[in-house]
Amino acid sequence: MDLNKFYETWHEELQHHIHHLTNPPRPPTTPDHHHQLTQLVNQLLLHFSQYYRVTSLAATQNTLFYPRWSTTLERSLHWLTGWRPTTLFHLLYTESGILFESRLFDIIHGVQTADLGDLTAPQLTRLSELQCETVKLENAISDEMSEWQDDAVGVMGRTSVDVDIIGQLVKIVDKANDLRLRTLAKVVEVLTPQQAVELMIAAARLQLGIRRLGLKHDRERIEPSNQNQKVC
Repeated sequence: MDLNKFYETWHEELQHHIHHLTNPPRPPTTPDHHHQLTQLVNQLLLHFSQYYRVTSLAATQNTLFYPRWSTTLERSLHWLTGWRPTTLFHLLYTESGILFESRLFDIIHGVQTADLGDLTAPQLTRLSELQCETVKLENAISDEMSEWQDDAVGVMGRTSVDVDIIGQLVKIVDKANDLRLRTLAKVVEVLTPQQAVELMIAAARLQLGIRRLGLKHDRERIEPSNQNQKVC
């Protein structure tokens, strides 16, 4: 598998998903519009699932732990090869706050906007519960990773890597990927189709933005090095 090619293609397809998500009317005005938004969100969930299935496969091939298909910036922000599951809640609350402030006049006058800025009390309660659950699970995986690092110190310097050690790391990465996907799916369940679309667009744009910035930074870092080699 050409992981570099997969990664580039995956991001190109992610841009297409964003384009499709921004096309349907929001708020949805008919049952067909609701169904269309739900289908688009499910397709994007499947797209993210595909990415993490491939990274788990890469882990079994021992190509994951120096992921050259990602940029230096992306790797600096990674938690076990991807975003922290709790990051989703920070993004959701940030987007909700921005929309709430922009629609404050309407909300004060009782006009329901039905977007992320108009989260209901039951939704906020459930999201808070999910966030607490996710924090506990995320911390547990981080603890497992710390224990693995302690065990791995004992095999450093060997000519062959202990298969059991690599196997343990693959299982931890699988747990992290599973938690990312489950967190995303559970949060989407709490939201309305319109709110889910807004969150997915924000998450996708954030990932693409970090990717573009990382590529720019890496190019700027490499170009001076190449120029110095030509001078020498």
